[in-house]
Parts: sequence; structure tokens; C-alpha cells
Amino acid sequence: MDIAHLALLIVAIGVIAFLYSSVGHAGASGYIATMTLFGIGATTIRPTALLLNILVATIGSFQFWRAGHFSWKLFWPFALLSIPAAYIGGYLQPSSAVLRILIGVVLLFSALRLIFRHVDPPETVVPSRPLAMGAGAGLGFLAGLTGTGGGIFLTPLLLFCRWAHIRRAAAVSALFILVNSMSGLIGYFTATRSFPILGIYLALPAIVGGIIGSHFGSRRFPSRAIALLLAVVLTIAGCKLILSR
Repeated sequence: MDIAHLALLIVAIGVIAFLYSSVGHAGASGYIATMTLFGIGATTIRPTALLLNILVATIGSFQFWRAGHFSWKLFWPFALLSIPAAYIGGYLQPSSAVLRILIGVVLLFSALRLIFRHVDPPETVVPSRPLAMGAGAGLGFLAGLTGTGGGIFLTPLLLFCRWAHIRRAAAVSALFILVNSMSGLIGYFTATRSFPILGIYLALPAIVGGIIGSHFGSRRFPSRAIALLLAVVLTIAGCKLILSR
């Protein structure tokens, strides 16, 4: 990749971090979509997305905790088995063809989730611990395998099952994303003994975009318009991955 393309990628990652953090997400699916559109290989995308996810999710987790929306009681049953499952997912090294399809499906799911956003449930119920632990294990494995933090699946699950209100679901998902991204990246490093060098160049724009977006984005920009724009990008990138040979 030449300097001009790298500069454009740096700017794009900063914008994605800003947009996602402004609507309460770490941005893994957005980073994956952006790097896909820039022609970066799927095997490089996965660890880089995990690294960027860790950085932005750290910012989001702290802010949700400080605002008083986080619930440890709701979080830990989902996280308990998700962390080792994410490690296993990160450790596995599927073929590039399989990885492209998996990531492509995740991107399309993310696009649908942004288009058909859930409303805040009027009342919530407490999920059973075995059910939460089983769901967390599955989401954690998928998070490590595809390079996402699993929050794109956990948030709609919490809302659909009426296990949490929107802000609490976002707060729990933020830390869920953080711990699973860390576990997945450690698993990847254990298997490959390599570090995503590209992530070093993209770390700063992700941090800056995450900080600015989490502070100002959701207050100044209509989140619905941002969600629809991101959905278009995710759909294009997802189709590109699935249909590429």
C-alpha cells in the first residue's frame, strides 16, 4: 500500500471510529468494511479490527460506566464463557475463502441491525444464568473468529429478549466487546506469533475518532442518518467479500 492510500485509510478509520462511537459502538464491523474496500487481505483485517476495537471499546466502556449505565450483574454471565471462547476463535486460522464468507455475513448482519434498530423495551426481565452463559460463549467464539467484539450480536439480543434497556445494553456490550477483543487478539497472537503492524498506523485515528465521537457525535448529529450511512457501507463491503474469489 502506497503512502496516499495509507493516508486515506487513516482518515477513513478515524471517521468510522467517530461515527460508530457516536451511536455507542466500538466499530469493528466498520473497520472491517473499510479495510475490505481498500483491498486489504482478510487475514490482516481480523487482528487489526480486534486491536482497533480494544482501543475504542475502552473509551466507550469507561464513559458508560461513568454515566452509571453499566450492570455487572447482567454483564458477567455473558462474559464468563465468552472470554475463553473468543480466545479459541482467535486462535483458529480458517482459510481465506471461509474467512471472507464469515466476515461478509457478519457485515451484512450488522447492516440489517443498523437499518432495523430496536426500540427501548418498556419492561425488562433477568435472563437465566445458563442461557446467558451459553449465549455469551457462542458470541465470544464468533467474535474471535471474525475479528469483531460480539457486541453487534449481544446488543440486539439483549433488546429483543427484553433483558435490558438500550443504554444498559450498550454499556454491557461495550465491555463485552472489550474483553472479547482482547481475548481474541491474544488467541490470534498465540497461534501466529505475529502482530497486526497495520494497527499501529491506525491506532491514533481510531482513538481520536472514538474520543470525539463519544463526546460530541451523538449530541450533534442525527444517529438515524449515521446508522443508515454505515449500513450502506457495510452492505457493499459484505457483498464484496462474499462474492469475491
